[in-house]
Amino acid sequence: MSEREANQQQSISILLNQLKAANKEMGQVAKTIDGIAKQANLLALNSAIEAARAGDAGRGFSVVADEIKRFADQSRISNQDSYQLIQNIQTRANDIMAVRLADLAYDTIDKVDRNLFERNCDVQAWSTFMKIRQCLAEPSQDTQQSASELMKKIVDIYEVYYDLFLVDRSGKIVAAGVDQTQIGHDVSQREWFKQTMQEEEVYVSDMYFSKSVGGYTVSYSCPVYSNSGEALGVFTTRFNWDYVLDILDSAKVSDDGLIYLVNSQGVVIASRSREGTLTDNLSSLSAVKNASGGSTYGYILEQGNIGVKMLYGYAHTRGYNAYSGKGWSAIVAEPSE
Repeated sequence: MSEREANQQQSISILLNQLKAANKEMGQVAKTIDGIAKQANLLALNSAIEAARAGDAGRGFSVVADEIKRFADQSRISNQDSYQLIQNIQTRANDIMAVRLADLAYDTIDKVDRNLFERNCDVQAWSTFMKIRQCLAEPSQDTQQSASELMKKIVDIYEVYYDLFLVDRSGKIVAAGVDQTQIGHDVSQREWFKQTMQEEEVYVSDMYFSKSVGGYTVSYSCPVYSNSGEALGVFTTRFNWDYVLDILDSAKVSDDGLIYLVNSQGVVIASRSREGTLTDNLSSLSAVKNASGGSTYGYILEQGNIGVKMLYGYAHTRGYNAYSGKGWSAIVAEPSE
């Protein structure tokens, strides 16, 4: 979605909220008219009672009472029609907003997938660089320093990574792009290392907090092969999660709106508010259930975790090209009056 399209979507959201606010005011007017009609009916009833007590002297007053009642009944019927129309307008406005939220969720998860697809490509390409392979095939202080210098240049150029590490087949870090104190650490028991060496293919972690880089990250790990095709070790990256948060920040939602990225278990891994990361679980929401349960794109009206009726748009990852995704979903919500 272009910046122009995003601004148009935000303008639509603002206009819809204004329409709903005006419609709500119309609803209050309709309620006021309904109240007047009820009071008029009560007045007509009291007038009819008094006219009956007055006998012949009250016949003229009885005619007035009948007219008041007829007027009140007509007002009530017309007002019911108006109120039904107001409800229909509100429903249609909610439907339009809900479709927009679903589109926004789809656009958000698509942007995340495309970004992470590029990270998937990065690790595969860099693992083939001569200095990376030479560091593992011919380990020495010179080859390790050369590999670390290359990795530092990559981090500086690409900017989206905390750090890059090169690990030999025994699980020892032999080169690092930024934090040289990590060199020599044994990571042989880490899931990403064991899976990469065992499967001999790219392994992508879920989002987690990394103590080694001091931030939320997704790690991409790829085998490094010798000329003969033997796995010499693992080249692994630490993606800076702030760049996913930037995608959420750019989504055009209202000040009262919410936007989340949740993992396959429904746990929040990103939010515009930065709250609840890896602690809040939204799996009880129907929107999250639908997204992860087969209905990969859509919207729903339901009671949110904050106790307010919310319109939810949701979209489940489709991956991008060779990157299949991690089962994540984007959830976008706006209050519904």
